Amino acid sequence: MFPYFGTLRSKIPPFHPDHMRIARGAMRISVFVLAGRCAGALKEMAVAYRYGTGPIVDAYQLTMTLVGWLPVVIATVFSIVLVPVFVELRAQPLADQTRFLGELEGWAIVVGAMLTLLLYACWPFALHIGATNLSAETRAICRQMILTMGPIGALILVSSAYAARLQSRERHINTLLEGLPAGFVLGLVLSAGGEVSALPLIGGTVGGYIVQTLILRMLSVQVDPIRYRLRLTLKAPQWQRVYRAVRVLALGQVVMCCTPILDQFFVVAYGDGAVATVGYTNRVLSLLLSMGALAIGQAILPILSDIIGVGDLSRARHTALKWTLLMFLLGTGVALVSWLLAPQAVALLFQRGAFTARDTAAVAELFRWGQMQVPFYFSGLVLLTLFASAGRYREMAIIALMSFVVKVVANVVMTHWLAIPGIFAATALMHATTLIYYLVYVQGWPTGTATTAAGQP
Repeated sequence: MFPYFGTLRSKIPPFHPDHMRIARGAMRISVFVLAGRCAGALKEMAVAYRYGTGPIVDAYQLTMTLVGWLPVVIATVFSIVLVPVFVELRAQPLADQTRFLGELEGWAIVVGAMLTLLLYACWPFALHIGATNLSAETRAICRQMILTMGPIGALILVSSAYAARLQSRERHINTLLEGLPAGFVLGLVLSAGGEVSALPLIGGTVGGYIVQTLILRMLSVQVDPIRYRLRLTLKAPQWQRVYRAVRVLALGQVVMCCTPILDQFFVVAYGDGAVATVGYTNRVLSLLLSMGALAIGQAILPILSDIIGVGDLSRARHTALKWTLLMFLLGTGVALVSWLLAPQAVALLFQRGAFTARDTAAVAELFRWGQMQVPFYFSGLVLLTLFASAGRYREMAIIALMSFVVKVVANVVMTHWLAIPGIFAATALMHATTLIYYLVYVQGWPTGTATTAAGQP
């Protein structure tokens, strides 16, 4: 019997080392993501218990969206660009490494501060335009929150630079640290007295982001023990690659990262409670999506960058397509199970205190609609990572623009037919369109040749 199993095992082809590296990285990240998202889930349970779907949650959701969307856009662009740059930077002279790291951190701090000032200047106008259907109490809470939560955007931007350094070294502890703001909010909400106030949400969020940024900086210095000082120049040669990439990628990513803002403007038309309901739904969806998508995306980017760095584009393409199929199948299974368990999962997370059974039914319905996007999101992220590793930023920008147009049109049409669930149906259609475009583009790639940083073979 045992010789039979030995013979059977010998007939199974061994896994390529690239797949094993990706799998090991994805497993490590999944553990970190699970821990961080558990903190997020506990935070949502505490927030639902204390605040329900009341005006404080509406204001908090709206504030976090408007505070974070532009820094998240920039952080997303630079995380895509910087990981391959950091991989190549290790082979450069020490002087180039020192200069680039000092300039990157210096400009991240300055740009973050400028974004905070811009937010303070534009906030009244954004609130007037985007929150006209919300109550006066909700708008007043928004004004209170923005005064102290404005600097969060700067912290997001600076911490993303540190996280990219860690990711380029296949160190993924940053995914665990993303749960720190949720942990701080959880602690303050649970320790608050009987008075229902927004202060625990404000203090926990700001404090969590500050501690997260400080720890990420400490860890990035440990991984790359290079001494440098902050500079406000752009003399490092790596900026040429960063500029070429950002120039063609930024527009598409800015547009794609506007989808949360777009959805918020559609949601507020349905009045008080709608923003909170969609916010709870999106947070449960993020727990689900990040477990697979964040894990595989962060695990595969440095490895594909290594493969393409040695000029083997064909191997990178072949590896990515295999993982695309695997993630589509995995996403389909996850979506089916989540659809079946949606009412029980939402009730377990939220249904207590101010969060009623009626709220559970509303969130569970939207959560089921959100499952349509899961297979397309999981698999599309693998191909996005392949294009980023190969420097195909022009194609990425075109795909992002076309997908956003689909999202806008679908939002208008689907909300007319389905009301709020139409927003989630439109998101699924956007991700499906993105996946199809990536598959069409990748079929036209030349095989066996490398690409330059600008995205040309």
